[in-house]
Amino acid sequence: MKRHAPAAARNRQPILDVLQPRLPADGVVLEVASGSGEHIVHFAEALPALDFQPTDPSDHARASIDDWARTLGLANVRPALSLDAESDSWPVDRADAVLCCNMIHIAPWSAAAGLLAGAGRLLPAGGLLYLYGPYRRGGRHTAPSNQAFDRDLREQNPAWGVRDLEAVAAAAAENGFGPPEIVEMPANNLSLVLRRG
Repeated sequence: MKRHAPAAARNRQPILDVLQPRLPADGVVLEVASGSGEHIVHFAEALPALDFQPTDPSDHARASIDDWARTLGLANVRPALSLDAESDSWPVDRADAVLCCNMIHIAPWSAAAGLLAGAGRLLPAGGLLYLYGPYRRGGRHTAPSNQAFDRDLREQNPAWGVRDLEAVAAAAAENGFGPPEIVEMPANNLSLVLRRG
């Protein structure tokens, strides 16, 4: 049942290093598009005072997430829920932080817009929205590998692709978020840390 994503094993600690000083001391952390579950169980092991709510639209992903949490005996990881980022109705009515790693480039732009709107509805003032992945800056790719990745994504689905950081920041602002704090990450990725106004 447990799935393994090689990239998750590589990037989960650098992501945690960004999150740890920025997450609240306690409360509920909602992860959108939890995938294999390897990120959320890593964060939950390191931050036992927080409750983690994983979500994913895929039945197989949710089974993997629950299997990881069960195997590791993590009482602070709730059962995974089905969540469609584009939906106006999410299965969670509040969260103190929202995390989303590696989703908005492998989904239509409407999913990114839905994620920002949903996080804007859920989060309290000062609440954290964390986004991780590759971005273009100033209309340009930040590395040749990201340009090749973008081309591969668009060949799979023309609605997918590496997003412009400025477009994400503008859409976030429309949903009540301040400008992002940008943290450079390994493998030409970025962390965007946004706070609800």
